[in-house]
Amino acid sequence: MKLKMLSIIAASLSVLAGSYAQASNEVNVYSARKEKLIKPLLDKFTAATGIKTNLVTAKADKLLTRLQNEGRNSPADLFITVDAGRLHRAREKGVLQAINSSTINSIVPSHLRDPDDQWVALSQRSRVIFYVKDRVKADELSSYEDLANPKWKKRICIRGSSNIYNQSLLASMIETNGEQAAEAWARGIVANMARPPKGGDRDQIKAAAAGQCDIAIANTYYYGTMLSNKKDPAQMAAANKVAIFWPNQSGRGAHVNVSGAGITRHAPNKENAIRLLAFLVSPESQKWYAEVNFEYPVTADAETSDMLKSWGAFKADNLNLSRLGANNVTAVKIMDRAGWR
Repeated sequence: MKLKMLSIIAASLSVLAGSYAQASNEVNVYSARKEKLIKPLLDKFTAATGIKTNLVTAKADKLLTRLQNEGRNSPADLFITVDAGRLHRAREKGVLQAINSSTINSIVPSHLRDPDDQWVALSQRSRVIFYVKDRVKADELSSYEDLANPKWKKRICIRGSSNIYNQSLLASMIETNGEQAAEAWARGIVANMARPPKGGDRDQIKAAAAGQCDIAIANTYYYGTMLSNKKDPAQMAAANKVAIFWPNQSGRGAHVNVSGAGITRHAPNKENAIRLLAFLVSPESQKWYAEVNFEYPVTADAETSDMLKSWGAFKADNLNLSRLGANNVTAVKIMDRAGWR
């Protein structure tokens, strides 16, 4: 399968070579990812193709506003961000266009692509349960839904409602269980919070390790960065006090989200942008994401890292991630009604 994938990518790049000769020898990237999580791959792409990459990094909302303001005059060819909710927002703002690449569509599963081909996932992460090993047993845990059970009262640490990762988790529950059940769950989570929401995902794990709660909700890649952070022994120690639990394994599977990208509406170098996207979902790039930032590949047969393998195999929810964006506004309203600050 890997050889087949590589041959498909090679054929696609060859077909595009003719049009590339007449196009600008560059591709312009607006990225909401930190430079260290995209620049090395862009450099590899340039080395492989000779196409120069120009990178602008900023917060997702700032880049989205910039794309809107620049309109037809925008130099951007590719918009990269994290979370399907943000990708959906870019689509709704009209700053993206259809990618139209059979190569990319043959590599990335349909549930990790926009139904209208406006964006494609580049890497995956799962938002799961982390439990303090000396205070919680794995067999006490089961599903996201069970976290609303009163037995977890004053035992959960989780980020605030303004965090899009939590918004997308709730959006997935709206799609799966319905709005009424999702609101009941949100109210249960609020009732079970050990403290008012504050800080990022790492802070939730740190709080659990410090005894402020027994359970933390966080994205898997944050856990990986903490476990491997040799420059900060305190982070490593905190991460080693908790273990990962994959929820909903007897049902829909663990909630996943993505980093992803779309071609901008007025991309001056669209063919080069397609070549870059194909490179970013290639086995080489997928392996890099797994090793450097502990993110899961977007294809099941791509290589992962030893860290990811150590967490074990799990069943992932295959909900089309466009639904996270479609349900985002409802999720935010539910959080407000539930008192989720």
